Amino acid sequence: MSCDDYYMSRPKELCEFLAQALKLLWSVDISDCPRKITLDDELAEARYRVENNLVDVDDAEPDTYGPGGFENPKALLKWLENNRPEREPVLSHGDFCLPNVFIENGKLSGLIDLGDTGVNDKWLDIALCYRSLKHNADGTWGKKVYEGFNPELFFEALGIEPDWEKIRYYILLDELF
Repeated sequence: MSCDDYYMSRPKELCEFLAQALKLLWSVDISDCPRKITLDDELAEARYRVENNLVDVDDAEPDTYGPGGFENPKALLKWLENNRPEREPVLSHGDFCLPNVFIENGKLSGLIDLGDTGVNDKWLDIALCYRSLKHNADGTWGKKVYEGFNPELFFEALGIEPDWEKIRYYILLDELF
């Protein structure tokens, strides 16, 4: 897995592999893709989860709820509905996190957990990967802290500037799932 100590100890190399995997997905022609995931679809599913008390607020990012955050999942959902980003459709993994990307013998070797794959906004994958890099590096996940690890190397490897509003939006959307 790309969250293995070997790759976490080599952030530049890791980010290059992650960027390679995303660019590979994004290079797929989506014109005939049978699964198109709209923001309306995602927000409808989020609404169902909120209305049926299926959101685990204890598993949320520390600043999502409470002082400086949202009062509750219902307030977060309302904000998400009112702040929809412009979308850039690509073939999206849907859960592009470090444990779902495999590297072997210095090569990208596979992706797993493809149940949410389809046409979606490229910033969804970017946001989830950024959060995964950040939390694998800061010890939130995996319990080992990688001092000096800069998750923003990911944007350099992708050759893009981060769109922090879209990244925040998709991380917040994921809080309802």
